[in-house]
Amino acid sequence: MDIKVTVKQLGRKHPVLSEQKIEIAYEDSIISLENLLKLIVQQQVEEFNAKSFELEDEDTAKIPTDNYLNILTDTGKVGFGSIYNLKEADVQKAQENAVQAFEDGMFAVFYNDEQFENLDQTIDLSLQYTFTFIRLTFLAGSYW
Repeated sequence: MDIKVTVKQLGRKHPVLSEQKIEIAYEDSIISLENLLKLIVQQQVEEFNAKSFELEDEDTAKIPTDNYLNILTDTGKVGFGSIYNLKEADVQKAQENAVQAFEDGMFAVFYNDEQFENLDQTIDLSLQYTFTFIRLTFLAGSYW
C-alpha cells in the first residue's frame, strides 16, 4: 500500500523531506500507529541497506545544487549521498528506536491535521491523507 509522507521541523520554512510516496507491506485499511511506524521504519531500513556503498571521497553525481544547499544547511546536516559506515542497519533495533522516540516525544505524527497521542490509536489508510512527521527539539539554556 502506498502512503504519502512529509517530514518537517518546527521553526523551519521548508520541510526537511517534502511529500513523497512510500510503499509499505500492508494490505488492510485500518492500522495502529505503532504498526505503521514499524512498517515505515522497515521500508526505510531495507531501502538504506539496498543502497550500494560508495567508497569514493567525493560523489560528484549527488552534489546538491545551490538552492538546495541552503535547505540542507538549515536542517543542520549536509550530505552528498555517500555512505561511510559500511555496516547495515538492523530493522528490529531501528523499529524499537522509532517507537521509543515517539513515546519520549521526540517527534509528532499528524494525519490530515489530526495529531496522534499514543501508539494504540487506529488509522484509516483508505482516506489517503498525507502523514506529517514533525521533529521536535528541546530548548537548551537556563533561566538566569
